Amino acid sequence: MDEELGRTSSEQGLADPERIILLNIGVILLKKIYLIRHCEADGQLPEAQLTDTGIKQALDLSEFFSEIKIDRIISSPYKRAIESIQPLAKKLNVQIEIDSNLTERVLSTTNFPDWFEKLRATFADIELKFEGGESSKEAMERIVEVVEEVFSSNNKNTIIVTHGNLLSLLLKHFNKDFGFTDWRNLRNPDVFLLKNESNKVTFERV
Repeated sequence: MDEELGRTSSEQGLADPERIILLNIGVILLKKIYLIRHCEADGQLPEAQLTDTGIKQALDLSEFFSEIKIDRIISSPYKRAIESIQPLAKKLNVQIEIDSNLTERVLSTTNFPDWFEKLRATFADIELKFEGGESSKEAMERIVEVVEEVFSSNNKNTIIVTHGNLLSLLLKHFNKDFGFTDWRNLRNPDVFLLKNESNKVTFERV
C-alpha cells in the first residue's frame, strides 16, 4: 500500500468532514440595511427640496457613513430623499437606485381637517383605507418587498432612503408594537439599522 494513501485524513492535513459540518453550522450570515428618513425639506410634494438645514444634515449623513462600506443605495424618487443621500453617494462613488416602492404613503386624496386622527386610526387598523389612499397594510407590503429583495441579494450593507410614515410601517411589520406615537417621535433625518442575522430580523435606532 502507498504510504501516503495509508495515512488518515487528519495525518494528511485534510479537514475532518465532521469538523467541516460543525464549522458550517456555526457560520452566522449577517446583512444590514440602514433605513434613512430624509433630511429636513421645504414641503411634502414630490419635488420639495431640502432646506438649508436639510442640506447641512445631508452632509452630516455623508460624514457619518463615510467609514462604513456601503454596497448599495436605494432611494425614493422624491427629490428630498435623493438630495439627502447624494453627498454620500458621490463620496463613495455608489450609484443611487430609484425605487417607486419607497415613495411616501398616501393617506387619501381628500384633504381631511382631522387627517392626524385618521392617520392614528390606520396604525390601529392596518386595513383601514380612505378615498384615493393606501391602507397601512398596502403601503407596508411595498416597502417590505424592497427589503426582502435586498436581504435575498449578496449585498451586506445597503442604504434605503424613504419617508416617515412608510418607514414607520416597515418597522411595525417587524415589531407590531411600533405605532403612531413612534411615528410622531421620528426626526429629520432619522436612521435605523435593520439587521438580518441568519434570517432573524431586528432593528435599532442609530
